[in-house]
Amino acid sequence: MSRRKRRLQEQLVIALMLGSTLVVLSSLLLVLGTVVWRGLPALTLEMVTQTPKGGYYLGKEGGILNAIVGSLYLAGGGTALALVASLPIAVYLQVYAAHSRRAELVRLALDVLWGVPSIVYGAFGFIIMLWLGMRASLMGGIIALACLELPIMARAMDEALAMVPLALKEASLAMGATRLETALKVMIRQAGPALLTGVLLAFGRGAGDAASVLFTAGYTDRLPDSFFGPVASLPLAVFFQLGTPFPAVQDRAYAAALVLTVIVLGLCLASRWFAKRLTKYVVR
Repeated sequence: MSRRKRRLQEQLVIALMLGSTLVVLSSLLLVLGTVVWRGLPALTLEMVTQTPKGGYYLGKEGGILNAIVGSLYLAGGGTALALVASLPIAVYLQVYAAHSRRAELVRLALDVLWGVPSIVYGAFGFIIMLWLGMRASLMGGIIALACLELPIMARAMDEALAMVPLALKEASLAMGATRLETALKVMIRQAGPALLTGVLLAFGRGAGDAASVLFTAGYTDRLPDSFFGPVASLPLAVFFQLGTPFPAVQDRAYAAALVLTVIVLGLCLASRWFAKRLTKYVVR
């Protein structure tokens, strides 16, 4: 292959990379710009500090405080529940079943579960709730979101622990530490920033999902006061308000989407700050 042809191929690949980057950034800016342009004028202090009142969905007074608090409860509870199951799975895959056929089968199952549409998790959770005699509730939504977030978090943590240098693990074992002590005191501390990223990724997916909580969490205009009562969420608030024929209410839907975006962005910034704090334990 001539030097001229190799240079043309390199320039073509660079152009494709730049084009792909431009498409991604343009899409992000378009989405954010639309949400800000339509939602910011409708966003008021009353909207984020009050619950819906009579006629709110007809354009009258009230706010989405119930959906904000409900989303934090749902996503926080689902993430905590998923974390309890995901971290042991990741430790098992990297410490106790590394490079075995069992580990590959577990990873395959997690990848398949990751690709399952969220509405399927909602339908599955709804069936389980009927079998247990439960109604749409905060607990039902938490369980559905935990199932949704589990494969995402487990695979992210699996990859994070896989990045720990082999020399660190071997040194810990050579000093007489057990495999569990190595995992808890060396690997998790070393992979802390990446593990935090995996938790945040799962939280963002849970906070922004509507299908899995549509049948399991229900919806209410009140603030959540029980694990076994219905709870509102920001994605469903956006969905319900966009479905109305009133332009003022539709603008409030964009305002609710803007609030959700700000929450996720704030968590991203907070996670980066915590990740920097945790890097002092990371071997470079």
